[in-house]
Amino acid sequence: MALKYVEEYRDGDLAKKLIQSIKDLDVDPIRLMEVCGTHTMSIFRYGIKGVLPDNITLLSGPGCPVCVTAQKDIDTFIEFAKSEQFIVTTFGDLLKVPGSVSSLQKEKASGSDVRIVYSPFDSLKIATDNPDKEIIFCAVGFETTIPTIAATLLAAKSQNIKNFSIHSSHKLTPPALAALMQTDGVEIDGFILPGHVSVITGTDAYKEVHKQYNIPSVIAGFEPIDILKAILMLAKQNKNNKPALENAYQRAVTDQGNIKAKKIMHQVFEVGHATWRGIGEIPDSGMILREQFKCYDACSKFNMNIKETKEPKACACGEILMGLKTPEDCKLYAKACTPMNPVGPCMVSSEGSCAAYYKYNR
Repeated sequence: MALKYVEEYRDGDLAKKLIQSIKDLDVDPIRLMEVCGTHTMSIFRYGIKGVLPDNITLLSGPGCPVCVTAQKDIDTFIEFAKSEQFIVTTFGDLLKVPGSVSSLQKEKASGSDVRIVYSPFDSLKIATDNPDKEIIFCAVGFETTIPTIAATLLAAKSQNIKNFSIHSSHKLTPPALAALMQTDGVEIDGFILPGHVSVITGTDAYKEVHKQYNIPSVIAGFEPIDILKAILMLAKQNKNNKPALENAYQRAVTDQGNIKAKKIMHQVFEVGHATWRGIGEIPDSGMILREQFKCYDACSKFNMNIKETKEPKACACGEILMGLKTPEDCKLYAKACTPMNPVGPCMVSSEGSCAAYYKYNR
């Protein structure tokens, strides 16, 4: 019988049954990666790691959009903020992420006009209210947020708003999964695929990666029953040696996804290369503005070209994002790097694995 209400997805008795089923499988040791940062937070919030048998290890993957944003992009946002010519708008998670020498939060404290918005459409309103300023939106996110940003640019074009632009650091999920499978030292026996992203992309978006690498993959929701069910499904696939691409989040995810959202996204953006923190450049893993929307590209519009910079010394964010290390393996974790004084983005974002460890696992 299908569950209908949130309370049912948090039912303790049902959770115990799923946990016992996972234990009864007695599968050989497996390492499962939750790709989404929201899954990471849910796993810690509900204590899921603590109730799993020792033969199942959960790894956090590159599913936090702020965490995978390249150092160069962070420095670019900060450089825009330093100029009185601009009003820089951003989602809140990005504010404290440290760049090479500063952060948006530090620039704001120094007097720069940096504003937190809850939607890119808020940035468009700021542009109409401040015609003498150039408004730049820090466009960070996966397939979940890209359609909204695309819709904002379509609105800017239809309203002839010329003092609005973005710096795009968008990322696509399936190419990152393929890159992980090709990375030496990465050992993954199954993916807990992201729920929010999959609402947009649909199950079909993962077919190519699954076919190429034949790895167990299950799309999951974010409640404890959702996650435990996905773990059980992945354990069964490994136990029976029958890798499959399955959808355990059918109440929200279809095979084709949100067709209208994808159409809007591809109307404004096209696939391009992107640099991921800790992973490097992944071909065809980003979204760049199409030629007819290049006028909204802030770096081109204002001739901004920031040099590549090294990531913070001893920061293990990159290796954590690839499942090669846990936060506790990082020399800086909970010492030099804390939520009040973050060194790397994994400690900043509400979806960051270091932030989750620090909040729930200490």
